[in-house]
Amino acid sequence: MLKKRIIPAIDVANHQAVKYIQFRNPTIIGDPAKLGQKYAEQGADEILYLDTTASLYHQDVRYDWIRRVAEQVYIPFSVVGGIRSIDDFKQVLRAGADKVGVNTAAVQRPELLREAADIFGTQCVVLALDAKPIKNQDGQILRWEVYTHSAHQTSGLDAIEWAQRAEELGAGEIVCTSIDRDGMKNGYDIELMQALTEAVRIPIIASGGAGHVSHIEEVFTNGHVDAALVASLLHYQELTVTDIKSYLQDANIPIRI
Repeated sequence: MLKKRIIPAIDVANHQAVKYIQFRNPTIIGDPAKLGQKYAEQGADEILYLDTTASLYHQDVRYDWIRRVAEQVYIPFSVVGGIRSIDDFKQVLRAGADKVGVNTAAVQRPELLREAADIFGTQCVVLALDAKPIKNQDGQILRWEVYTHSAHQTSGLDAIEWAQRAEELGAGEIVCTSIDRDGMKNGYDIELMQALTEAVRIPIIASGGAGHVSHIEEVFTNGHVDAALVASLLHYQELTVTDIKSYLQDANIPIRI
């Protein structure tokens, strides 16, 4: 059985690590490289960095902070945000990242996923999928819709159908953020994660909602995801990666110690 991964998520705005709630109202929490180093020392399996400045304001990716991270963080890390072209993929990987995630540009031109997979390999290509539920008048979820531009614009795409197409195009894994739960600490969207893991064969990384270590156990046990993204619990020092892994080990979740 493949071991489950714990992946700290670090948002970066103007070279500083920040924390958002539902992708808005950022609070500065430190230096991206130093935070990554701390989580690596605690036992994180990987780290995901989201360049929110590039994504939100249509700016080019800033490679200097990525290079600083690569100099100080010895575990694999991904960079998401502002990636628009094959050259962006190339430059981010050259700066030291192990994987590159794309959302908006892939929605606008899906062939970017195929091109990147052909050149760099599927293991380097991550689809960042930001989704929000569409409900009927009774509050029942009809489907999930894909959002772009750091969850500020709707695309009209069905999230499950888009995930399946992205897999066919060459995405090696999907990090799915439940927009409504991001930063709310009320648990992951288990129904969404179940739907995704049933629809595709590539790894799913759950994001958005971890407020207690039991939420992480639940998304592994009931959501059947391959990895859990964690932010607030770590950034505000409520738990360490070591704490999370110890809890999961006691709950018989297969993880790396």
